[in-house]
Amino acid sequence: MLVKLENPKILADAVGIISELVTEVRLKADLSAGLSVVAIDPANVALVSFKIPASAFSAFEAVNETIGVSLDSLRSVLRRCSAGSSLIMKTDDNVLKIEIHDKITRSFSLALIEIEAEEKQVPNLEFSCTVEMNSSDFTDAIEDCAIVADACSLISKEKKFIIEAKGLNSAKNEFSGDEVSILGGDGKSRYSLEYLQKFTKGSKISDKVRVNFSDDYPLKLEFRAENAELVFVLAPRVENED
Repeated sequence: MLVKLENPKILADAVGIISELVTEVRLKADLSAGLSVVAIDPANVALVSFKIPASAFSAFEAVNETIGVSLDSLRSVLRRCSAGSSLIMKTDDNVLKIEIHDKITRSFSLALIEIEAEEKQVPNLEFSCTVEMNSSDFTDAIEDCAIVADACSLISKEKKFIIEAKGLNSAKNEFSGDEVSILGGDGKSRYSLEYLQKFTKGSKISDKVRVNFSDDYPLKLEFRAENAELVFVLAPRVENED
């Protein structure tokens, strides 16, 4: 594998976000699919998928190659990229060699690791509710709910999208069709705020988010940019309301 990325910030941001869910991943490189990661967190509650198409790279040489990497190590190296840097990553035996080019050339070598878990795929899910909105608004609503509870409900009804949390205290954000794009019918499901707070960092990838859910059904969040795609799937928290 040999890839060159002229603007590595989006990769650095994505690796930082994913590293909050998993510590090591399979990094897959293929000319038809680009550079991609699919991983499930240790609690088997959340899945994350990230892709950068081959067309986003100024150089891309790989044929169905998969390597195991430590995200902590990769994140630390990618943090050394600055505005105007370019990034080269290439494999050599059991090593991932990384070069950062700006005023000078900095070189790093990361040992590849064996990951014995099965290869993961994003599940094929069908949703009754889809909402498209500004990712910053979604983030603010999740942070409001996190003040009062550890889980929140996503509700689509009467052409409104509601994010609310109830406990001893409560918080509620209500969006009309003028503020968000509401597709599909009615639905309600409850999800962990601990995970949602991590997912909302996807706003670094895109200023828009697509929220997909159904009654007591997994949630799918999609952050899509011109040259990147970050997707999360989260199991619902099915329990009686407080």
